[in-house]
Amino acid sequence: MKIIFAGGGTAGHVNPALAIANYMKKNTPGIEIAFSGGKGGIEEQLVARAGYPIYTFPLTGLSRSLSPAGIKKNIGAIRNTLSAVSAAKKIIREQKPDIVVGTGGYACFPMVYAAQACGVRTAMLEVNATPGVALKQLARKADCVMISFESTRSFFEGAKRVVYTGSPVRQELIDGIGKQTTPLFDNGKPTVLCFWGSVGALYMNKKMEDYIALLAKDGSFNLLQAAGKANFQWMPGEIEAKGVDLSATENVRLVEYIYDMAGAMNGADLVICRAGASTLAEVCACGKPSIIVPSPYVADNHQEKNARTLERAGAAVVALEQEDDGAALFARTKALLDDPAKLAKMAENAKKLANYDALDRICAAINETIG
Repeated sequence: MKIIFAGGGTAGHVNPALAIANYMKKNTPGIEIAFSGGKGGIEEQLVARAGYPIYTFPLTGLSRSLSPAGIKKNIGAIRNTLSAVSAAKKIIREQKPDIVVGTGGYACFPMVYAAQACGVRTAMLEVNATPGVALKQLARKADCVMISFESTRSFFEGAKRVVYTGSPVRQELIDGIGKQTTPLFDNGKPTVLCFWGSVGALYMNKKMEDYIALLAKDGSFNLLQAAGKANFQWMPGEIEAKGVDLSATENVRLVEYIYDMAGAMNGADLVICRAGASTLAEVCACGKPSIIVPSPYVADNHQEKNARTLERAGAAVVALEQEDDGAALFARTKALLDDPAKLAKMAENAKKLANYDALDRICAAINETIG
């Protein structure tokens, strides 16, 4: 069996594909797996670390602006996409995969579109409640569409086959549940894990500067935060300008990206994060209470819809970006950490939302699609 996974732009489009790939590699003898995505994207880094080959193309997203600059950007994006589709068709003809699986982001478009044009079977995985533009376009000709929310089915009424699978969680996170690991901090204090997605979030990182300044003075808990590649370039300097010496602050650790998310997630007492579906699936699988700040910059406000699902179940507290500053977010954190009984109940409720058999369902759907 030969499979190409296509997707990228953010870790939320890559990690689900890696979870599926690793699971299928472990359970399917002789399987050949490759990836495709955008040149210079987070997918290059994550896929290389996982040890899989990846085909990349120069790609850029479309601008919603009708300004001259926006139109110019879109013309360039279309040219890049057409060139990438041509290159992808050549790869499809040479490699002859049994199926191409798209996991979202505009980076998945060239390879999935090329596969459909060449008569190769395709499957799409949508982990969010509301599908993205590329995935909706490609789903029209896909042989199978896998969804993580039953409500998403209504977006794919014309698809050949829609299967509810749930959102996949990386096996290493599940394997680490309940296991004794090296503490993230060696001081016995509770630990908060904070991350805003693979590319970070400018406004939330700005707010976290004040949060960190308050924590450095308070010292009652630990913080491990991933800032994202771009934000990590300036954030340490701005925090130091607020009077915080990060090198001498033992309860704060600011990093660019967290590669060992299994160790970080399972070692944390509380998680602060965005509301991408793959992120929330991992938080629930690990049974972690969370403060969720949904991104307001996504289609159909789907992140807040994701977050409210956890809030209604008593698994999370939702804070809106436009309403909470760093001080308010710090106060929310302190209030939760000061109430161990509430944290424990939130953790229990998060576990009830976990879908531990999603990978089995996804692999079964892929195998059935291949036939």
